[in-house]
Amino acid sequence: MRRYDIDSLDNRDEALVERLAGLVLALLKPYFRAEVRGTERVPPGAALYVGNHNAGLMQPDSFLFGAAVYRAHGISALPYGLGHEVAIRVPGIHQIIMPLGVVRASHDNARRIFARGDKVLVFPGGDCEAMRPFQERNRVVFAGRTGYVRLALREGVPILPVISSGAHSTLFILDDGQWLARLLGVDRRLRIKTWPITLCLPWGLVVGPQLLYVPWPSRILIEVLEPIRFDRAGEAAASDDAYVRACADRVERTMQAALDRLVKERERPRCYGAATPDATARAPTSRAGESSASKADGR
Repeated sequence: MRRYDIDSLDNRDEALVERLAGLVLALLKPYFRAEVRGTERVPPGAALYVGNHNAGLMQPDSFLFGAAVYRAHGISALPYGLGHEVAIRVPGIHQIIMPLGVVRASHDNARRIFARGDKVLVFPGGDCEAMRPFQERNRVVFAGRTGYVRLALREGVPILPVISSGAHSTLFILDDGQWLARLLGVDRRLRIKTWPITLCLPWGLVVGPQLLYVPWPSRILIEVLEPIRFDRAGEAAASDDAYVRACADRVERTMQAALDRLVKERERPRCYGAATPDATARAPTSRAGESSASKADGR
């Protein structure tokens, strides 16, 4: 099987992206009754998409989001994904995701992408969020991580929050297995913090990351929120721990509020054949010029 340079920005195959986008919209969109909203909010130029991480390693919502953005704006709006080195080297997964535009997660790679005027996608919660227990499926779990904010501040790019609801109901994670990851030592050897215990089709009870499973057809709603721009930028802002924490809190609160809204919409009964809920519902605009923790807290 072909192996790719995991730091190269030249692996992307636009013909493959086009074919996959067609398959995703033809197959996954009706299967999950999916809606992707807010693509009109995507600005031109460099930006950092920040998403909530769902559904273990399969991430059907990521494919749905990518296909929608690609069809709305073309290849220029399709982000490069920053991936965990261990995950993107897995045979089979490696050959699928690398030509779609995935690179090893590092700030250096992100800078090179921004310098080209392109966009980056990160999931700050990483495996802690992707493998979170089912009862936490409606929570944004970034585990205190703020590196994405430091990156945006240092490079002077806006953050584009992307919130997804429903994808984490495509399987049933009983326990994230952080205790098991420590016991097995994979947290030290592989930098993986979780070793989940999962119920999924057709395997039943699975211990460890689920590479492939048949996802439950949970309805998936995805929304790109308004860009978040901060009033400070540069190395001084990125090195100010209090400011970084305030900015991260602002992003997480904005995303959690949008997730709460989408959860309520998913829980409402749907009348098929009737008008669908307003697909243009917008989250509150995140305004620039908030320069302190008190403003970030809305006080």
